Amino acid sequence: MLGANHHFMGRSFLRGMRLGLPIVLGYLPVGFAFGVLAVQAGLTPWAAGLMSFLVYAGSAQLIAAGLLLSGSSAAGIIMTTFIVNLRHLLMSAAVAPYLKTWSKPLQAWFSFELTDEAFAANLSRFASRADPAAIDRAETLGLNGIAHLAWIAGGVLGACFDSAIGDVKPLGLDFALPAMFIALLLPHFAVPRKVLALCAGGSLSLLFSLVGAGQWSVMLATLLAASLAAFFPELGKKTASEKEQGHD
Repeated sequence: MLGANHHFMGRSFLRGMRLGLPIVLGYLPVGFAFGVLAVQAGLTPWAAGLMSFLVYAGSAQLIAAGLLLSGSSAAGIIMTTFIVNLRHLLMSAAVAPYLKTWSKPLQAWFSFELTDEAFAANLSRFASRADPAAIDRAETLGLNGIAHLAWIAGGVLGACFDSAIGDVKPLGLDFALPAMFIALLLPHFAVPRKVLALCAGGSLSLLFSLVGAGQWSVMLATLLAASLAAFFPELGKKTASEKEQGHD
């Protein structure tokens, strides 16, 4: 019985890894770009790999590498990356109701591996389950784990082959993450309220950035877009009272 249970969990874990492949395709090139920048900033390949494992935040790591290269202080780097990653508070609040049946260690590990891409991939899976207890934990851990490993591998490879690459800008690696986000968002375009949130969030983020909001632009845009979408009716679904009237 125990062996069968482990076999089932193993299959779920592998299924989650397959679901994470689109994220892997985006993480490898961007992680590679970080590795190159990290070495140019003075980090060793091992330090770059360790940073990818412990920090595991693309924008924060790229910003930190740039600040290291410019000679910024440790306090300045920590504060900057903290502000950049404030959006994780919103993402954590969104997935928290789905993880209430998980043990504290599993919740902690999930939060450690929570990124923008993992959030987008997991939220759609979570929302399709009426009961949070029905969420496949092994599948979730497999998805998050393969994404994390891809980010670490990309960083280490970039750090090791820095001398062979030099400047990463001509390679166009900065387009990998936007392309991956578009692929992750496509399934949500079937729901009008989600389309409204996506368009409003993108437009407001651009507007706030143009008026000088800086790193706060994403945070403010997300809050306003989510608030706007919350008041937008979810088309295609009947309320309980409407269903009762339909039976009468």
